[in-house]
Amino acid sequence: MGEELLTRDALFNGRLVCTQFKRGYRFSADAVLAAHFCRPAAGDLILDLGCGSGIIGLILAFRHPGARVTGLEVQEELARLARENFRSNGLESRASVIHGSLREITTLVAPESFDLVVSNPPYRKPGSGRLSPTDQRARARHEIDASLSEVARAASFALKNRGRAVFVYPATRLMSLAAALQRVRLEPKRLQPVYSYPGSPKATLVLVEALKNGGEEVQLLDPFYIHARQNGPYSDAIQTLYDCQTPTFCGTEAGKPC
Repeated sequence: MGEELLTRDALFNGRLVCTQFKRGYRFSADAVLAAHFCRPAAGDLILDLGCGSGIIGLILAFRHPGARVTGLEVQEELARLARENFRSNGLESRASVIHGSLREITTLVAPESFDLVVSNPPYRKPGSGRLSPTDQRARARHEIDASLSEVARAASFALKNRGRAVFVYPATRLMSLAAALQRVRLEPKRLQPVYSYPGSPKATLVLVEALKNGGEEVQLLDPFYIHARQNGPYSDAIQTLYDCQTPTFCGTEAGKPC
């Protein structure tokens, strides 16, 4: 990993820095939204399925000093980068990385050993859309290393009874996500649609929190807007998620002010 191939991107006014590959997989607002949608309690054990460069784990470990994070990443170079990001931010005592495939989750972690599982899984089925010329990005964006059903099964295997799983996923595939979760006893409990801007005709993403062995009732939260207007700057709500300066939880909804 030569210096010319890496960038260092700051959050929370520079208090957290995530090193990324310049031309490989890079995190986006999706991961930041998912991290803030999580509601870990003090002492919780958190598993990030497909952690990439470790951005979700970085945010969670920074904002929740009592939590411990484990990232699982199949791509070796990303697993090494995530591990280095935890170390360089002084979080290595509470954040670690397992290099391995979630398809082999039963050999990598103990069953029902985590309080919270979070994932920003690949959005696209194999053969759909245009594959990235960078293999690293293709594997992060398409269901090459694991299908949606496999991600859901891995989450359920790792979660304790009544544990919670958080996913960020395309709104157009919400029903596929809900069905995959329910097949493995993960019942959606909180749902927040994410729009590009106020007045946008349709949601682009959805944030879902599911409860293992939960009931059918689901809470639909207010929409979240990424941009203030069409073709405009970031909204105040998402800017808060990038800039919040205190390592405390922002609230029960993505974008709630600190």
